[in-house]
Amino acid sequence: MANIVKKQELAEIGYLVDQAQQGDKRIREQLIRDYRPFFLRVASSVSKKYLVLGRDDEASIAMLAFDEAINAYNREIGASFFSFAEIVIKRRMVDFFRRRSKGQAEIPLSALECEDSETSVLQRLESKEAFGVLQIQREAEERREEIFRLNQVLSDYGILFADLVKIAPKHKDARERALEVAQILVSEPDLMTYLTNRKSLPLKELEKRVDVSRKTLERQRKYIITLTLILVGEFLYLQEYLKRTF
Repeated sequence: MANIVKKQELAEIGYLVDQAQQGDKRIREQLIRDYRPFFLRVASSVSKKYLVLGRDDEASIAMLAFDEAINAYNREIGASFFSFAEIVIKRRMVDFFRRRSKGQAEIPLSALECEDSETSVLQRLESKEAFGVLQIQREAEERREEIFRLNQVLSDYGILFADLVKIAPKHKDARERALEVAQILVSEPDLMTYLTNRKSLPLKELEKRVDVSRKTLERQRKYIITLTLILVGEFLYLQEYLKRTF
């Protein structure tokens, strides 16, 4: 994962991914070659066995997923490329194992060859519907996993996820101000260091940077901390929820 990757690599990876997305095939091949140990390690952790590229199907799936992550990565999401790539690889591995476990339940390609066949049309529709159901189930599982992980992080700050409904500001403008405070925290390394080390808001410094009273900051402390942790963590679904909500 990203915590074992050198800081210099983390600084450069965004640039390299941008170049690959813009069509530089040499850099794309370099990324896949240089980070082969990374995507094989992630895939091996899911497969519960040591994988070798060229021998194991799972290894090929992981390489394709890493390439997919290069195409789909967006720095504005907030997660590092390696965190995002790990999620993509794990999803594709889960897809692979689900398809393999279904075995005989899969519709053979020959059934789809005749485009004018009423039977083949029905089979394609049923297959598409089944895929949609699996996609919904998978996303629901991933959202539950994110909430579980967030709850674990919040416990270090004396916050329960279940309490968020009670502590969230009732008015939209108050929630938006809280999000602005959280974004300022994220953008200031010294403030984030204070938060993570002391498990509390740097109220004195925040007062200088935001147009919010100390009393309001104290009242919204748990809510602001929660928003901040979502923004800096590997919580893609929760981050997307914030974008749609605010």
